[in-house]
Amino acid sequence: MTTGVSIRTVHDVAGLAAVTDYFSDVWQTPRSAPPYPAEVLHSLVHAGGAVHAAYDGARLAGASVAVLGPPGDTYSLVAAADQGLGYAVKQAQRAWALERGARTMRWTFDPLVGRNARFNLAKLGAAGTEYLVDFYGPMADGVNDGDESDRLTVTWDLTAPAPSYETGDREAAPATHKAPDGDPLARRDLADRHVWCRVPDDVVKLRGADPVLALRWRYAVREVFAEAFAQGFTATGMSRDGWYTLTLPHARLRSSGGTPIPEAAV
Repeated sequence: MTTGVSIRTVHDVAGLAAVTDYFSDVWQTPRSAPPYPAEVLHSLVHAGGAVHAAYDGARLAGASVAVLGPPGDTYSLVAAADQGLGYAVKQAQRAWALERGARTMRWTFDPLVGRNARFNLAKLGAAGTEYLVDFYGPMADGVNDGDESDRLTVTWDLTAPAPSYETGDREAAPATHKAPDGDPLARRDLADRHVWCRVPDDVVKLRGADPVLALRWRYAVREVFAEAFAQGFTATGMSRDGWYTLTLPHARLRSSGGTPIPEAAV
């Protein structure tokens, strides 16, 4: 953990109000209309959930919210953190969930946000297990406004080492779909073991500059994921150059060493 950073659960009204304001700033909403009102966070804590906050000295630098789900499962409602702190915040959530007997954690994120996909899939070792079309309906915050709210559900095994998968040869695989920019959007190997799908470099920036083009990317990626998931693929990786790897279960190799310990998850 970064020197000077501490993470703790928040229970008091003032602390929860500060977390609410932090989420408003991240999602670019007025503080008078936050995405997660303080009273809602207070109710979730009172019902047995947890709000974790990361402090860089006295400054609030990250926060997350989790609730217990069905036996053995936890749902992470939201997590956001300043650069470099997302891993520590998620690790704190993981420890809290394990103490309460959970073995898995689930959450959703925008599949077009490549940096979050890389964090969730490559760094944490979670897997994308469900594609949800327009999950929240219209969203009026400063990050998602003007787009449809497709989300990818990820499932994180809290007890097992991060799995390792065959990676395949993306460049050798034939292109199957064309992206809105004219270049290949998706590739599929001839053995039908892997699908690769590309996302835009920065969809949040693109939404602000050209919302129509951003929506075309949404529909294009949705088509690839819907087809692949219907055939049993899951999302298992994200490259630094913005390509998802989707893998069939039989392409899993083994568990790698180490213990898995999301995002600024927008």
